[in-house]
Amino acid sequence: MKSNVPLLDTIMTYIIKRKGKQIRPIFVFFSAKLFQGITESTYRAASLVELLHTATLVHDDVVDDSDERRGFFSINALWKNKIAVLVGDYLLSRGLLLSVQHKDYELLEIVSNAVKEMSEGELLQIEKTRNLNLSEEVYYDIIRKKTASLIASCCAIGAASAGANTEQIEQMRLFGEKIGIAFQMKDDLLDYGDEDIGKPRGIDLKEKKLTLPIIYTLNKAEPKVRNKMVNIIKNHHNNKTKVAEVIDYVNSHDGIAYTKAAMQTYVQEALDIIDNLPENPYKPNLKELVNYIIDRHH
Repeated sequence: MKSNVPLLDTIMTYIIKRKGKQIRPIFVFFSAKLFQGITESTYRAASLVELLHTATLVHDDVVDDSDERRGFFSINALWKNKIAVLVGDYLLSRGLLLSVQHKDYELLEIVSNAVKEMSEGELLQIEKTRNLNLSEEVYYDIIRKKTASLIASCCAIGAASAGANTEQIEQMRLFGEKIGIAFQMKDDLLDYGDEDIGKPRGIDLKEKKLTLPIIYTLNKAEPKVRNKMVNIIKNHHNNKTKVAEVIDYVNSHDGIAYTKAAMQTYVQEALDIIDNLPENPYKPNLKELVNYIIDRHH
């Protein structure tokens, strides 16, 4: 990530020192190990994913006007939006160049498609949540594009980098998509937990984002109650007391239980895909990673 621009080097150092859990590159490596093992191409695939993912996070903070990322100041908070957008572009270009220079065209195609879907998912969410009338079908479409597509690409490029055939690559992509959907559902559930789990309660509601717990609860509620809840989300989303009222209602009307059950269904479908692959000593490790995602508290 070294460059000839001192400002860029300063920002890159800041980003690298505050990197997250790096779950996506880990999926790349484990997916490769399920087949012929890690190659030089696998390392580039993992780097590509982390570069593109970081680029999207930098841009997301600009879009969401967010001042924090992983407990630290965001790039836009420290260096303003214009620089943050350019840094995101730089990260994106470095990832693309890494693939092109080594002729990893198949990997680049898979990940580029994921970035396209992520953009579509974000725009779809903005479009559909304006009237706060999301169906479960639209919700799944949004999270499949916005979150699951990148994790799906991680598993697909990991397999591709290790010599997997077309059918196996598609199976790993599908595995990653199902895990990605479950990953987002877990994120949704964290919004309804206690404040000591790493994510403050009600953040999604304060941002007027409709997630599966609230969608299910609203669809099952009587019209009068539904209208009241929608009014709170639309007009009183910054009122902690009223947001807490919505959270308590969701908790007491099966929204959480329904989402947990749906999440476990996707997890089991993903694990079934792994079970159907040829025997491999790294299967338990990949399953452990899946369990970590579902059991995490932040």
